[in-house]
Amino acid sequence: MTREAIDLKVVGDSLELIATSLRDLRALPQSSLAEFLADRRNPPAAESLLRRAIQAFFDLLRHLVAKTSGRGVLESKELARVAVEEDLIRDPHLGDVTRQIAGFRNRLVHFYQEVTGEELYSILRSDLEDFEKLAAELREAAGRLRGA
Repeated sequence: MTREAIDLKVVGDSLELIATSLRDLRALPQSSLAEFLADRRNPPAAESLLRRAIQAFFDLLRHLVAKTSGRGVLESKELARVAVEEDLIRDPHLGDVTRQIAGFRNRLVHFYQEVTGEELYSILRSDLEDFEKLAAELREAAGRLRGA
């Protein structure tokens, strides 16, 4: 298996899309569930921004895995496992979070009608920090790979 150079444009563009999406998610009303749900546009906006951030995250992860190990992993939960195995995600807690995000991504794509405004609000209030830590973890991994 041959290691190939990572594409810094792919890394940068993906990380920027994740950062922008997270910034926009943080701008949504979060002081109370009632405030969040008061504008019916907030849940779909949160859903769309989360889906974009998650997709950019997994696209970046897929790129890093492919370039470092030569493995083409398509399924998100498997990609999460391989990312830990390949030392792209070093924190075991964040490895678990990545698997949970993969499951949520599948729900957003295939069972979107079941994702509630309450669930989206809960994610805004308590889970964005882990996503930011994951983005930082991938930024660090890309830096290590670039120097390899």
